[in-house]
Amino acid sequence: MKEIGAMDEVNPLEAINGELNEASNSEKVGMFVIKTANRTVEDAQRRPDPEPMYLELWYEGEVCCLFADSNLGKSIYAVQMAAEIALRHRVLYIDCELSDKQFQLRYSDPVTGERHEFPDTLFRAEIDPMAMVPKDYEAVILHHIEMAALQLECDTVIVDNISYLCNNMDKGSDAGTFMQNLKQLKMKHDWSLLVIAHTPKRSLSSPITQNDLAGSKRLFNFFDSVIAIGRSAKDERLRYVKQVKVRAGAFRYDAGNVIIYEIVKERGFVHFESRSSRRRRST
Repeated sequence: MKEIGAMDEVNPLEAINGELNEASNSEKVGMFVIKTANRTVEDAQRRPDPEPMYLELWYEGEVCCLFADSNLGKSIYAVQMAAEIALRHRVLYIDCELSDKQFQLRYSDPVTGERHEFPDTLFRAEIDPMAMVPKDYEAVILHHIEMAALQLECDTVIVDNISYLCNNMDKGSDAGTFMQNLKQLKMKHDWSLLVIAHTPKRSLSSPITQNDLAGSKRLFNFFDSVIAIGRSAKDERLRYVKQVKVRAGAFRYDAGNVIIYEIVKERGFVHFESRSSRRRRST
């Protein structure tokens, strides 16, 4: 995916020749495109490696999941990620949690009235309840997300949260079908997708793991990367962020090397401020 203002450094003729070579060295059998393992590596090597979207938690072209218990600040962290990414990409944030007034109050100083200025390449969308249709709801909302992102020329989409997109996340078959449709959308347009999710009721004193992701356990298998936010058992003001699943890059922020944050609000901007510069345990 191209960053804002980035020059096209790829020679068009070379790109076309590369695609033709890839096609000539592959075989289509039903749903499968088949190549030798060596040809797979050679063809993929011609394309640039994915760049980190935010720290090393989420990479270009991935479907990533961010999950946490209620009221731990996952939406705050997601907006913070979106604002930083919007300095390089066009970002569409689908907000199914807050009204526009709630969003305005969250990002305004209650004393001075000063509001935080976001990049103009960050777009926020909320669902119009009068436009909701009960029939084929999940397919329709995915189609509308696609329409909005294409119209706004966004290559990064964040959905807050997944329970508004799929009504039956606890059912393995429904969750699997929904995730297949989501990944197909990502591959069709070469997008980077971040999906926010909840956890079921759990003990907040226990370290958060992949088993705490709400919905069918099949969900976890469909994500390229998964990030979790937990609350520190030593200090309730602190949050920790750790990687739970990684496919690109390094497994850097594991349980023994979590990122420690405190939620602060400065000049109308509520955000996670780093409090860790060394290895810390998530418990």
